[in-house]
Amino acid sequence: MNETGIITWQEFQNVDLRAGTVTSVDEFPEARRPAYKITVDFGSEIGVRRTSAQITVNYTKEELIGRQVIGVVNFPPKQIGPMMSEILIVGFYHDDGSVVLAVPDRSIPNGAKLA
Repeated sequence: MNETGIITWQEFQNVDLRAGTVTSVDEFPEARRPAYKITVDFGSEIGVRRTSAQITVNYTKEELIGRQVIGVVNFPPKQIGPMMSEILIVGFYHDDGSVVLAVPDRSIPNGAKLA
């Protein structure tokens, strides 16, 4: 990225954003801020990946199960407390600092790449 914050098309294409379905959600009591441990199925090419997400303000565990999300799947794994995060689920910050998920508005195959 240059100093103006403008990125090239190639730089954007390097971010691998895929759709996946949340298959399990667990409490994450060891997290510094309230968060869930989330497992997402990204289909046969990417597989199942885990992460933590600070989305407890706007979502219950039950409403996340089966929901499709968008995740960055090509970050290196990152240690978050006692767990290894393998993806980043994307969302938008609300005025109160909570996160609202960025999601597909229709069902698509797991692993579909953001166009």
